Amino acid sequence: MPATDRTMLEGARASVDTAVSGLGLGDDMREVLLQPWREVTVGLPIRMDNGSIRVFEGYRSQHNAARGPYKGGIRYHPHADLEHTRALAMLMTWKSALVDIPFGGAKGGVMVSPRDLSQGELNRLTRRYTMSMHHILGVNRDIPAPDLGTTAQTMAWIMDAYGAINGHTPGVVTGKPVEMGGSYGRAAAPGRGTAFIGCLAAQDLGISVDGASVVVQGYGQVGAAAAATMADAGARVIAVSDISGGTRNPKGLDLLALDSHIKLGGDVIEFPGGESLTNDELLELECDILIPGAIEDVITTENAPDIKARLVVEGANRPVTAEADPILADAGIAVIPDILANAGGVIVSYFEWAQNVQVFRWNLERVNRELDNILTRAYHATRETSNDKGVSMREAAYQVAVARVSDAIQIRGFIH
Repeated sequence: MPATDRTMLEGARASVDTAVSGLGLGDDMREVLLQPWREVTVGLPIRMDNGSIRVFEGYRSQHNAARGPYKGGIRYHPHADLEHTRALAMLMTWKSALVDIPFGGAKGGVMVSPRDLSQGELNRLTRRYTMSMHHILGVNRDIPAPDLGTTAQTMAWIMDAYGAINGHTPGVVTGKPVEMGGSYGRAAAPGRGTAFIGCLAAQDLGISVDGASVVVQGYGQVGAAAAATMADAGARVIAVSDISGGTRNPKGLDLLALDSHIKLGGDVIEFPGGESLTNDELLELECDILIPGAIEDVITTENAPDIKARLVVEGANRPVTAEADPILADAGIAVIPDILANAGGVIVSYFEWAQNVQVFRWNLERVNRELDNILTRAYHATRETSNDKGVSMREAAYQVAVARVSDAIQIRGFIH
């Protein structure tokens, strides 16, 4: 990332600053909204398969719980340090508030490359993390979920380790396997939600989804679901990528054949049904809709002038840096912010939590129907604020979210 582009935490704080100013809130409320309510740092000693001991660093940042229990994923990544975790926790607060579900925001992180650990080592690491954090977790306190580098299996380990102390408590985590109380539709929800929001935005911009050209950067769980949902809506997914690189077919990729190729161990860049290209080249393809759905900070001041999409839908957390936003705006490229576009995961996590609390499972049709309803309301609230105040969709989304959290803080009498 260029040195001129701010970090994710700085960018998130800048968005809050702008919202606070736009809402006319005071500096005292600004400080309350920016500061995390609690953070925990732990050392995680793990015996490796070869008999040696390694100590990993783990974190949990609980940003704000004015509107409900803390909610947020746990990320396993070499760069998941405290500042990174703190930024993601703050984004979760605004995301939950924007879609109006009764959660606050939190995030967990462990500085580790999960690819370098065996399943046994990951199991032991996850249980150690849970044992170190169990006193701040709970159905009505803080409910983790999967994130980058963690899976439904990881959540099952957390549920089991937490349950060994507190008894059977499936609602303590979401994103679990269906067999362990997980919700139908949870795995696909982030990508499905991204595509659904992308379709709403495209219609507002006069882009016909039927036949629209779509590029997806990050063909993982989020990107694959987003691509499939866009294709089901009639769009042409002309290029996708993973960490290895990308593949392109201007006529539209055969996603079923691509999925089969990946299941057999192939990389996206090797897919015989398309032409290979790099991730950088993929981002700069001419298309109607670009979905950056992998990691943050992929559209920066360096490549923003070369983006040729008509609409960017942030499937990942903060893939467009704060400095790149005005460059895209000046080029007439609309951006749908992450706290709206990728909220599908936390929404269906809310459904899973509610099902666990009620001990009553919903079918997939109900999950998807309720997901679409909540996303539709959140999109229209953001669009109306954007139109009424003459601000970008990102600024509008933050104003809606910050106002809701600020109101909750005042109504609760948190400051007295």
